[in-house]
Amino acid sequence: MAQRSVDLHPEAIAEAQAAYRWYRERNETAAEALLAELDQAVELISEGPMRWPVYLHGTRRLLLRRFPFFVVYREVGEALQVVAVAHGRRKPGYWKGR
Repeated sequence: MAQRSVDLHPEAIAEAQAAYRWYRERNETAAEALLAELDQAVELISEGPMRWPVYLHGTRRLLLRRFPFFVVYREVGEALQVVAVAHGRRKPGYWKGR
């Protein structure tokens, strides 16, 4: 199956960067592991976006394994858009206006 294009919403990028900085201040290895897991998540979404469950507001989400974050994405035409890199304890749907 062909991979689909994945775009990242600017606020999703900012969330990923903030999480990276938070981990980097505490442990460089953990910060790099977070980036690697996020990269893998985007790759998996690109390869098979329908594999993850329907979430809120017409989105789907992929839970990260080692970190308390999940990637929220939706179909936009032929492409996919990551709308949030959300912390698991943050208010659900805070990103719905994106």
